[in-house]
Amino acid sequence: MIVNKQTVHQLILDKLRIDLDIAERAAQTAYETATHEENIAENKYDTLGLEASYLAAGQAKRVGEIRQSLALCQNLILRPYDEQRGIEVGTLLGLEDEKGREQWLFLAPDAAGLKVDLIGQTITVITPRSPLGKSLLGKVEGDEVEILVAGARQHFAVTEVV
Repeated sequence: MIVNKQTVHQLILDKLRIDLDIAERAAQTAYETATHEENIAENKYDTLGLEASYLAAGQAKRVGEIRQSLALCQNLILRPYDEQRGIEVGTLLGLEDEKGREQWLFLAPDAAGLKVDLIGQTITVITPRSPLGKSLLGKVEGDEVEILVAGARQHFAVTEVV
């Protein structure tokens, strides 16, 4: 499969912008609920306002996390793959597990777990903070990596690097 990493990067930015918009709207709704006069506690057992304020705080935190991910990904400078440097942040790669299942990954500075779709191919964002992301740094096409997940060793082969 021929994959363009600039297109994947743009898809990631677009998805983060959509996620940010949804999170901002959810945070605003939660804030309005928490501060609405009908949610003022009438007695010590009336916790609707308190629960709404916890939700608003959580939503605000999520907005901050997405903003950070978006800023870091926007500032990512995509460089052509260089075998001397190997896999680095901004690399798109194909990875095959020991059972022959292939997956596409994009190594980004943030937004771990985000998934985008390019022509029916799912591409998952990972970061160097993850065990897999850390083990892939500096590797080249044909290299193998091994990580320990929940006490089980997993082996992967790098099949393509873009």
